[in-house]
Amino acid sequence: MKIDLTGHHAVVAGGAQGIGLAITKAFLEAGAHVLILDLNKPESTTFSEQWSNTLTTKEADITDYDQLQQIAKDQTVDHIICAAAIGSGIGGFPFWNLDPSDWNRVIEVSLMGTVNLLHAFVPALRTGDTQRKSITLLSSVAGQIGSQTDPPYSACKAAIINFAQCAAKDFAPDGIRVNCLSPGMVKTDLNRSVFEANRENTEQTYEDWAKAKIEKIAPLGRWQEPEEFGAMAAYLASEYGKNMTGQTINIDGGQVMHS
Repeated sequence: MKIDLTGHHAVVAGGAQGIGLAITKAFLEAGAHVLILDLNKPESTTFSEQWSNTLTTKEADITDYDQLQQIAKDQTVDHIICAAAIGSGIGGFPFWNLDPSDWNRVIEVSLMGTVNLLHAFVPALRTGDTQRKSITLLSSVAGQIGSQTDPPYSACKAAIINFAQCAAKDFAPDGIRVNCLSPGMVKTDLNRSVFEANRENTEQTYEDWAKAKIEKIAPLGRWQEPEEFGAMAAYLASEYGKNMTGQTINIDGGQVMHS
C-alpha cells in the first residue's frame, strides 16, 4: 500500500518537533506541501533544506486568532493537523496541588489554540474539492481515562475528543473528515516534563521512571514512537481513510481498552 498525497497542501500546527515533526515528515514523504505553524523552527536544518521546495515554516502562536486568520488568507488547504499542546508543569495529584489559575495557560494553548486554528482555516478548508480533505487533532490517553498526572492537560484532551466529534458532524456534508490521534507513552519533551513535575524520588532517572511506568500501564510494554503517528495521520488524510470520521485512534500499547 502506497500513500500518495501529491499535490495536497497540509497545515501542521506544532509541526517543528516531536509528534508534529514526525507527521510533517510523513506528509512530505507522501508528496504533500506542508506549512508548519510553530513558535520554533524545525529541529534539523538539514531536514528543512531537504524539503525546501515543499516545506514552509511560519512562526505562529495558536493562541493568537488574528494572526492565524491572516496566515490563512489565500492559503490552499487540504489537511489540518494540530499537534500543539502544553502541560501545566505542576504535579497534579491530588488536583488541589494546583491553583485554579494554573489551568488558564493550558486551556489557552491546548484547547483554545486548537479551536482558533480550525476557526481560522474553515474558509480555506471548505474551498475546492472538499472530498479529499481532512482534519486530525492530537488528543491523549489522558483525555480518556481521568489521568491524575496533569488534570488541566487531561481535561483539555478530553475536550479535544468531543470537539472533534462536533466538527466531524459539522463538516460531514462537505465530505471533510475529522479524527483524533491519541498517544500513550511517547518520548517527547512534554513526556519528560510530566516526570519532572511528578517525581517523588529525586534519585530516579527519567529512563527508569518511564520504563517502570510503561511496564505497569501498557500491556505491550514498550514506547510508542512519533513515526507511528506520522504514518497514521498520512493514512487518515489519504483515500484509504475516506470513511473514517469522528474517531479517536489510540496508539498506546494497549493502555486504553474499551470493552
